[in-house]
Amino acid sequence: MARYRGPKTKISRKFGESIHGFDKYFERKKYPPGQHGNQRRRKVKSEYATQLMEKQKMKYTYGVLEKPFRNLYDKASRKKGITGAILLQLLEARLDNTVFRLGLASSRRFARQMVNHKHITVNGKIVNIPSYSLKPGDQLGIKLKSQGMEMFNEASEMGAPQHKWLEWDAAKLTGVFVNYPEREVIPEKFEEHLIVELYSK
Repeated sequence: MARYRGPKTKISRKFGESIHGFDKYFERKKYPPGQHGNQRRRKVKSEYATQLMEKQKMKYTYGVLEKPFRNLYDKASRKKGITGAILLQLLEARLDNTVFRLGLASSRRFARQMVNHKHITVNGKIVNIPSYSLKPGDQLGIKLKSQGMEMFNEASEMGAPQHKWLEWDAAKLTGVFVNYPEREVIPEKFEEHLIVELYSK
């Protein structure tokens, strides 16, 4: 299955919530997509359907395909602690997600493009792999030749990141992945235990 590249609002309407941040079009039409979406009565979902829907919501939110998502889950399940919370920490540690969280990109999709086009460095070296997993203390930067580009005009004026597990130095145009975030500070609303139950079958 290829990565979804269609309208973001359609996906948000499918899940009944905006999963890509504020979406003015979703706010107008919060019912499911389709000709009869506003009149359709939602059927009571089976346990499996509910678990599957939660997994899809997390995959769409972070822009991760099934195989790498399963690999992250397997990695999380081997670590000590709560598997669902660790899975979210691993997703948050992805390079594309961190570029988005720092405020350098307006969406994770745009952040992936920045990384793919070699605009982002990690510890001084260009990394063009969006799924690259950051470790605590890793430093992110904007490639010197890219710093004058219009998309980075506001980077030098950015304040501290909204998220406590990140730091940003506007003078040096560098950020730091300080640590893996605790579950309670990750803003997305997931019922990650449903995904654990799904993969545990």
